[in-house]
Amino acid sequence: MTTVRLGRTELVAGKQSFGCLPIQRITKEEAVALLRRAYDGGMNYFDTARAYSDSEEKVGAAFAGMRDKIIISTKTQAVTAEGMRKDLEESLRALQTDYIDIYQFHNPAFCPKPGGEDGLYEAALEAKRQGKIRHISITNHRLAVAHEAIDSGLYDTLQFPFSYLSGPQELELVDKCRAADMGFIAMKALAGGLIRDGLTAAAFMETQPSVVPIWGVQYDWELDQFLDCVKNPPEMTAERQAVIDRDRKELSGDFCRGCGYCMPCPAGIEINNCARMSLMLRRAPAEGWLTPEWQEKMGKIQDCLHCGACMSKCPYGLDTPRLLEENYRDYQQVLAGRG
Repeated sequence: MTTVRLGRTELVAGKQSFGCLPIQRITKEEAVALLRRAYDGGMNYFDTARAYSDSEEKVGAAFAGMRDKIIISTKTQAVTAEGMRKDLEESLRALQTDYIDIYQFHNPAFCPKPGGEDGLYEAALEAKRQGKIRHISITNHRLAVAHEAIDSGLYDTLQFPFSYLSGPQELELVDKCRAADMGFIAMKALAGGLIRDGLTAAAFMETQPSVVPIWGVQYDWELDQFLDCVKNPPEMTAERQAVIDRDRKELSGDFCRGCGYCMPCPAGIEINNCARMSLMLRRAPAEGWLTPEWQEKMGKIQDCLHCGACMSKCPYGLDTPRLLEENYRDYQQVLAGRG
């Protein structure tokens, strides 16, 4: 089993780690069984968030009485010190623990620092002194904020989107974190579902010794492939490199990662799926995206207000209304049998 030292935290996580966002979509009983299977199969790091509805409660139920055997990270989207303290207490209660290993500011639009009017960093320091959190960390989708967090020396880990579709800018972040002895946690290691070959994705991660990917898991079959990687770390072969090269060519340029930070849309458009529909039609079984339900959802693109709200919130700076229009035109072509 491959392990990774998370920088100066000195925490050692298994290379295959568990992202707990998807378990909010299944029952508590199903989630507890899935989480325990993950642990029994060799996973020891579980990442959740206050914003993931009941995900924290399910993690707490799964690992009650065995807190010292796992690493838990969670997140707060609070923008004030008071809000952060409230989130932290709720997380501790839900997770059935008196401390959190890695406590992360959840994709803030700025880098919290001491002396800020928000008081967020001071609140985190206070919680650390109280023993409620072990390490102060940050997640983000913005390169500028990520660089500022690394350069500040204030954070023990960075969580950032990273997959084999990532480019030189993301690889630079990995290198900077390693040089700063700062853990690097990879979210969206399957590029929001655009990468379909989990074993190839895991093989790529094996070539990045300082990176811990958190795989979003909801189903047993998804967990099975990553538990296989725990036992038998996949190697980068010529065939897998060919898959990566093909995907990089196909997915070059601007594309929606499906992060959802543009939501909710005032016109009711499900932007995080509709703006990448062309890719999903060609990278997954198309039938599931051509149902009457999805035709209705895609049709709402015509109701776009062109208010710019989605563009202002997109961490990748995408021209989201243009992407929506292009994807809608392509969707109509596919429905007509010409796509």
